[in-house]
Amino acid sequence: MLDLKTVLIVTLATASLQAIAWICVWRAWRHLYELKFLAAGFTAIALGVLMMILRGEQPAAWAVVLHNTVIKLGLVLLAEGLARFLGQPRYTWVGISLLVFQVVAWSIALAVNPNDLAIRVHASTFFTVVMMSVMCLALGRDRTQPWYLRWITIGLLVEYMAASMVQSSLEFWAPATVQGITILDNRNAWYLLQGVLFLIGLFACLLFMVSWRLSADLREKNMALSREVLERQRLAGRLHASLEAERTLREEQADLMRLVSHEFRTPLAVIRNAADMIELTGGKASQATRERLASMGQALDRLFSLVDRFLTSDRDHGFQPELIPIANLMTNVQLHFEMVGLSARLHFNMDDHASSIHADPDMLATVVINLVDNALKYSPEDQPIHIDIRTKDGNLVIQVRDSGIGIPRAEQHKIGRRFFRASNTLAGTGSGLGLYSSRRILAYHDGLLELLPNAGPGTMAVVRVPLASKAARQAEPTETRTWHVY
Repeated sequence: MLDLKTVLIVTLATASLQAIAWICVWRAWRHLYELKFLAAGFTAIALGVLMMILRGEQPAAWAVVLHNTVIKLGLVLLAEGLARFLGQPRYTWVGISLLVFQVVAWSIALAVNPNDLAIRVHASTFFTVVMMSVMCLALGRDRTQPWYLRWITIGLLVEYMAASMVQSSLEFWAPATVQGITILDNRNAWYLLQGVLFLIGLFACLLFMVSWRLSADLREKNMALSREVLERQRLAGRLHASLEAERTLREEQADLMRLVSHEFRTPLAVIRNAADMIELTGGKASQATRERLASMGQALDRLFSLVDRFLTSDRDHGFQPELIPIANLMTNVQLHFEMVGLSARLHFNMDDHASSIHADPDMLATVVINLVDNALKYSPEDQPIHIDIRTKDGNLVIQVRDSGIGIPRAEQHKIGRRFFRASNTLAGTGSGLGLYSSRRILAYHDGLLELLPNAGPGTMAVVRVPLASKAARQAEPTETRTWHVY
């Protein structure tokens, strides 16, 4: 006949080792937080069995209730952990209700008739059948685990429920006579032995389930990684195609610039030759005529310089900064508009005539001329244009204020784009390149251009260019610069 204490010790060893194993598994894969319920369940079973071994031959009633309730708590935790692991409804309320039933039923049985073991055995059987049925329900609904593994586990649970009902039947048909309130003796050893075998089988099934889950997660991650690699390869191909298209466009652009440069030089050369002939054959021309011819020569020199810098393929020598007095820069701007007879509407105001700036004089003059030309173009002919020049916080600040048509609020963020013209402008008044080219030129100087609403009607263009040598860096303007237009 089996020895009850020996079987209890084997049960304790088995449950303890399984609890330790699940604790290690949970710590290794923390993302499977459900495993901590399995570890807690096996720990509770081992603790309940240990308390049974350590209690005396005549334990107190509360001790009997406590020890068996701890074991039943372990079964509830196993059911909770299995349901969480499989992603099934947990029915936690069923486990809590059964624990309350366990405590109440056993307490009443021990208080009314301590020698009647059948009532306690029947209560334990009811508890076991209900909890394991809940576990079978979770396994039957699951589709994440292999069908054969689920049904093997269900078979183990059914076997344990059948053994519990057999034990209950034995107590009903052949009740044991006991001394005191000890519930177990050697006649119950077979039930505990099959319980040990059940724990070993359940442990193996749960371990295989975890292994399957980890393998499935690994396969899913590998598939996701493969999809990402394919997507990256596709994007790399598109990027390569885009780069090739960009390179082709740049080559075409360079060819166009060389063509335009050649076509610009021809009419400019004709104009220069005509001006030289007028100067040579004009005899004693008036002072005003000589000044106009000199101005034409200067304008032609400036146009040739701009063509060389912006329309040739040699971009390394396009930006040529030097230290120039700000007063000289503004004098050249004023002279340009005097030559075309538009200087009468211009009002220059400079607070510092002694400051200098490190910049490309032709480029910076072109920016100011573009802004003043826009102000003249979009303002009434009887309204003045105010050009304020000052130095502030290490920057040259140039403000060009007009009383013109202004910029529609809905289109303010578009002003400055290439070929964009506001909806309130007249046809033939511009090409939409003036502000765009001005910003491109300012990018060489690390400068900014802002368009602000004027205090009254019209617009105020504000240019900020660093005075220091930072503007002398010979680098191309970046396409990603953000311009703020108000």
